[in-house]
Amino acid sequence: MDAPLTDMELGHNKVETEKKNPLFSCGFSDTGVVHKIAQVLLQGLATACVDSMAGDIFRTATSVAVDMRKELVEYLIQRSESFIADTVLLEDHLAEEVSDHPYDLISDFVETFATVKRNVWGRFSGWLLSERREDKIDDVVQEMELSKFWPIDRRESLAQTLLKNVDISNTFHCDMKFNAPEELENHVTLCRFRSMVCNNEGCNARFIADHVEKHDMTCPFKVVPCEQKCSSYSIMRREMDRHCLTVCPMRLVNCPFYQVGCRSTSPHCALDEHISESLHDHLLLVLWSTRKEASVDKLKVLMEQLEKSPFSSHLAAARDPRSLILAVKKIEAKLEPLDMEVVN
Repeated sequence: MDAPLTDMELGHNKVETEKKNPLFSCGFSDTGVVHKIAQVLLQGLATACVDSMAGDIFRTATSVAVDMRKELVEYLIQRSESFIADTVLLEDHLAEEVSDHPYDLISDFVETFATVKRNVWGRFSGWLLSERREDKIDDVVQEMELSKFWPIDRRESLAQTLLKNVDISNTFHCDMKFNAPEELENHVTLCRFRSMVCNNEGCNARFIADHVEKHDMTCPFKVVPCEQKCSSYSIMRREMDRHCLTVCPMRLVNCPFYQVGCRSTSPHCALDEHISESLHDHLLLVLWSTRKEASVDKLKVLMEQLEKSPFSSHLAAARDPRSLILAVKKIEAKLEPLDMEVVN
């Protein structure tokens, strides 16, 4: 499985360009689509190898990989080069049925090739539906990747050629041509298909210039303002959820007196303000929860005495039910015995 790649397997870009077009061509294309096509090529090759050797006890899938790769490349180049002519001939029948996206088109070509390579045993034995088949294909893909049998740069070179052949509308590649190298040099610095690298620290994403804004809107490493409008402006997008849920001062939290009946929520940074402003309500809830036998009127009388006592500052200092209950007990202990059954 180590035979060298032929010129055709390299994509024969240079030969075809020189033969067909003596002008200076840009050659840039959508690197994201090219990479996706390159991934499909390896998956398709592995599938064809596995299915062609299904049930064969003497040969392995990788033993036919060299010849299969050559056949696949020749088939894809032939199909892609004849695509425009085929499209014109079948335009009325396929206009609404076939996707014009290069990835979809080439994926269909690869799938057709792999289907043709299935042997008789594989077609009728239930092999195509077995989990063992999928596992075997994954194993072959992994083996090819580890051995660099068909390196990614070689596959991307071929993928770029295939993309240009089927991208009739020039949506995914630049077809600009120039009469002088100086003109080309000026163009490539502005071409919307030129390759770029994200400037955000920690991000190594590559994309075409046309997708800069799209990537910027989703880059996990971009520093953005807090979604909850706190004062922090140094949060990576990928850390936003953790920030908003754990440390953001604007995160919504339940009142500490939730367990005794307060259903208010407020930003964490405004929690102290809520507790201070709601002292009267919280005191009533606490007394009600600890003196359930008392009437509302008696509880209100007790509340008034507690709030007017010289020790009422203990109440204001309480930040949760437990500390407020303790504050009530301390005040009651310091006051003269109240002539109310509710106190006991």
